[in-house]
Amino acid sequence: MATKPEQTVADLQKKNLASAMKLAQLSIENSQRILQLQVEVARDIFEDGVSGAKSMAQVKSPQDAMEMRSRYAQQAAEKMFECSRTIAEITAEMQAEMSKLVSDQLNSGGQEMFGAMQDMLKGMPMNSHAAAEALQHTFDSARKTLEQVSKASTDAFASFAQMPGKKG
Repeated sequence: MATKPEQTVADLQKKNLASAMKLAQLSIENSQRILQLQVEVARDIFEDGVSGAKSMAQVKSPQDAMEMRSRYAQQAAEKMFECSRTIAEITAEMQAEMSKLVSDQLNSGGQEMFGAMQDMLKGMPMNSHAAAEALQHTFDSARKTLEQVSKASTDAFASFAQMPGKKG
């Protein structure tokens, strides 16, 4: 029969596994979104290239050909930039969702783990109060570090996604 701290740790491990599975699912879904976007952009650029080649066959003057080639190159570059911007937006959304999941897990799981550790420390012949404080400090530091890293990466992706670009 499991003791209360052992049961708490086992329950925490189940929650951690569920959270890890949720994070993996989120990652897979966002990877699929990004892949689909890339396929669509590649198809559009290919179709534009075929259309452009047909149009180029009709052009008579070298100047018109250069202008047309320049216009198609600009359109392709704009599509690629817009694709990059959308990928950054998807990534920023995913980062925010993952950060929230991990932060929630750290907050709730940290408190549960802290409680289980306190229960285990009560029966040990040592200064359990000092150990509990050290453990709480460790959990708090980990949570604060995660929040800082999350904010920095979210801000970086958000600033790229908001970069001004030409829409055509």
